[in-house]
Amino acid sequence: MVSEESIESYFRNLQDEICRGLEKADGKGKFEEDLWDRPEGGGGRTRIIADGNVIEKGGVNFSAVHGPCPDFLKKEAGISESENATFYATGVSLVIHPVNPMVPIIHMNVRYLKAANLEWFGGGIDLTPHYIFDEDAKFFHQNIKKVCDKHSPSYYPEFKKWADDYFFILHRNETRGIGGIFFDRLSAKDSISIEDRFQFVQSVGNNFLPIYLPLIEKNKNKTFTEANRQWQLLRRGRYAEFNLVYDRGTKFGLLTNGRTESILMSLPPIACWEYANQPAKGSLEEKTLQLLKKGINWAE
Repeated sequence: MVSEESIESYFRNLQDEICRGLEKADGKGKFEEDLWDRPEGGGGRTRIIADGNVIEKGGVNFSAVHGPCPDFLKKEAGISESENATFYATGVSLVIHPVNPMVPIIHMNVRYLKAANLEWFGGGIDLTPHYIFDEDAKFFHQNIKKVCDKHSPSYYPEFKKWADDYFFILHRNETRGIGGIFFDRLSAKDSISIEDRFQFVQSVGNNFLPIYLPLIEKNKNKTFTEANRQWQLLRRGRYAEFNLVYDRGTKFGLLTNGRTESILMSLPPIACWEYANQPAKGSLEEKTLQLLKKGINWAE
């Protein structure tokens, strides 16, 4: 039986491991830690890195919160509003905004939630390149598929489609990036135990560094122009739009009285919006826009 203590301990250690790996890859930036308490119960460790050689701004957050179950969560879990239920949630969430426009933004979230007698895991990992390079997109998805296939052949196609649908900026009719995997409400079901779900979530978390660090190393020293930088800022604007309008994690944190600064650490340090921007025909910017759509099989 998986205990809340063992799940929380894993997430704490995962935060430590990822922070050490990112600091080493950056070579300059160091994470600063902000410990916080939630008045209703629990708290977390927010760690922010900024102005590094590779990372312009990033955050790796751990939290473990509990208390009376809010009405919106009761509704989601199918719990009667009149029931005096409690909830417990713990996990790690991270976003990295790199300096070089050729290095992609990455996001990962792995989490556990218990409401009344119901428990499940959720999360995912996805990549948002400012410029989409086929080789990098295939590397990312092929490795994510390997992680999924170790647990179930159904995971990658199911969770990849879920990511395509979830990380979609409806008002722009484009995906946020090249997707990845997204999953939620993974509970014990049929022959799949909650222990099996936890093992899968651990595989996702443990493979963050092996997947992202090669992309950093490959692209961090590429030359870029001021025009490339401006495009990066425009793409960051799209990222901000998604997080503020659609992201479930942002909404959950704010609706459960989480720490606002920690929740909004996913936003880039600087972003731009330009009226009706249209990239030049045949440009890498135009190619990138053409690839921001659902259903591309990058894992082939």
